[in-house]
Amino acid sequence: MSFFSREPAPLLGIDVSTSGVKLVELGRNRAGALALERCAIEPLEQGCIIDGNIEKFDDVAEAVRRAVRKSGSKTKNAALALPAAAVITKKIILPGGLPDKELQVQVESEANQYIPFSLDEVSLDFFVLGPCSSSAGDIEVLIAAARKEKVSDRQGLAEAAGLKAVVMDVEPYAARLAVGRVIETLPNRGIDSVVALLEVGALTTSMQIMRNDDVLYERDQAFGGQQLTQLIVRRYGFSLEEAEVKKRSGELPEDYVATVLGPFVESLAQEVGRALQFFFTSTPHHKVDHILLAGGSAALPGLSEAITRQTSFACMVVNPFHAMEMTATVQARKSAREAPAYLTSTGLALRRYHP
Repeated sequence: MSFFSREPAPLLGIDVSTSGVKLVELGRNRAGALALERCAIEPLEQGCIIDGNIEKFDDVAEAVRRAVRKSGSKTKNAALALPAAAVITKKIILPGGLPDKELQVQVESEANQYIPFSLDEVSLDFFVLGPCSSSAGDIEVLIAAARKEKVSDRQGLAEAAGLKAVVMDVEPYAARLAVGRVIETLPNRGIDSVVALLEVGALTTSMQIMRNDDVLYERDQAFGGQQLTQLIVRRYGFSLEEAEVKKRSGELPEDYVATVLGPFVESLAQEVGRALQFFFTSTPHHKVDHILLAGGSAALPGLSEAITRQTSFACMVVNPFHAMEMTATVQARKSAREAPAYLTSTGLALRRYHP
């Protein structure tokens, strides 16, 4: 199982998160531009995934099967990802020009210093990033390792849906690959800009702050869209499942926007402001140039505007399908509405074309 390799054949990007399973399949049109061929979301009940761990395997496997059926895809190869907390990553410096076998031996030797488990217990992979900027003749290598049982769980989900996991990625890396296309649309193609990517999930908001190819800061905050669902439950007496459905459909009482959604959006914007303050106080930076929002709750009405008011920084919602052709198999309006939730699955699908 490889963390960084890719298959040139058709590939399904499958993101398994706390809130649900997101599937994306990409291709190219006759002009060579990217095309969105399939996408589907299947929700998961609370408790199926806890802290990135699969607690109810059969339920999650069935959700993957439903997502594949809903998409209509016949593709069998899949790319999945592990949460960052399940993977140890480290950049190391090695001599350049080593034969492949010797490079692998060197990587395993170095990995022993950073991995608190026997190498027999982990899946280990590495990727040569390129020449080392600070040491002539050396190369920079990224190593990644995860417990074999964590990898096997994801493999098992694919197999239960009749798929073959050919790529095992890391969620933040997949998200960065997808958002890179969006950053290129910013002024000056985003070069030298400090960009904060916030993925607002069900329980956690993950923040990555980047400048060019460097990740300056990463942090997870314990707030997300599930809190809005719980507020709806308390306000209107719905069950958790009813509240989630009505939140997605917008079928809520007239006072919802003023009494529930508005205050929640302001609270969420304040949490984003606090998260950025952690970045400013722990690094030499004192501002960001752009805030990009992704995740299932990113498109909440008024959220990007509230964050701009709170932080004074430009904020926009990410569409990972930007500039892609929508094929006839995709419901364009629905996919555009749900696009921010597909960031990681789009990054996984892009592994068909990118290392």
